[in-house]
Amino acid sequence: MTDAHESSQPHGASSSDSASSDLTASPSKHRRALIVLACVAVAAIILDHLAKQWAIDTLLTRLQSGEGPIQVIGSWVQLTYTENTGAAFSMGTGYTWIFSVIAIVVAIVILRTARKLGSIGWAIALGGLLGGLLGNLIDRLTREPGFGRGFVVDFIQFPNFPVFNVADSFITCSAALMVILTLFGVDYRGQRSGAK
Repeated sequence: MTDAHESSQPHGASSSDSASSDLTASPSKHRRALIVLACVAVAAIILDHLAKQWAIDTLLTRLQSGEGPIQVIGSWVQLTYTENTGAAFSMGTGYTWIFSVIAIVVAIVILRTARKLGSIGWAIALGGLLGGLLGNLIDRLTREPGFGRGFVVDFIQFPNFPVFNVADSFITCSAALMVILTLFGVDYRGQRSGAK
């Protein structure tokens, strides 16, 4: 009787462990996904910062001297300089502090989600989103007119489209990748949504 009871315990524990393992990524997959997320986020922040600094040093000086934007492909793609107090693509101008708060909240959600992350695709998407959000948030926290209300440097211009920057590009591409991963049923833990 005692033997039967003791033998049933490990069986129950293993079932629980198996169910739990289904909900989380393996340690090696999780570790790889975290490394990818961190690398993509850091790369996005660095690229965005360098591009914005170049825009200030080159494009702002060029416009102040009376020269026009740099035409990359005629009037279809131009490099100019604007100071955006709104969200991505100049939306919501005048509500900068709200976007600062939203960026912080989304960053926290991404970091919490990363605890169970096991998909490289989702790691790239979340890393790009995190890096893009932080790239613009750094501007809002450090530039005029004050902490949390600073302008964001934008400089890439297409016809009939708001001027944007590298961080905005990372945010948009990451959102598109998330949609694709969802459509293909790839769970952020690295499993197919239909998998049991």
